Amino acid sequence: MVDRSQTLESLTAQERIALIGRLWDSLDPAAAAPLSPALAAELDRREAEADADPDAGIPWTALRDELRARLR
Repeated sequence: MVDRSQTLESLTAQERIALIGRLWDSLDPAAAAPLSPALAAELDRREAEADADPDAGIPWTALRDELRARLR
């Protein structure tokens, strides 16, 4: 195997992030993150629940502020 550490180390942060994206996109989703039938059913249930009442959640900014307050 070729030592590519020198090549990787010469990449900028932006180039490394782009490479990570290309690698991620090249993965078969079913193989990269297989879902059990139980998990798939739970995700479907949560999606249906969110679709049925989209206003049930809280805005990200409110959640973020609440979490920051807890950390202080």
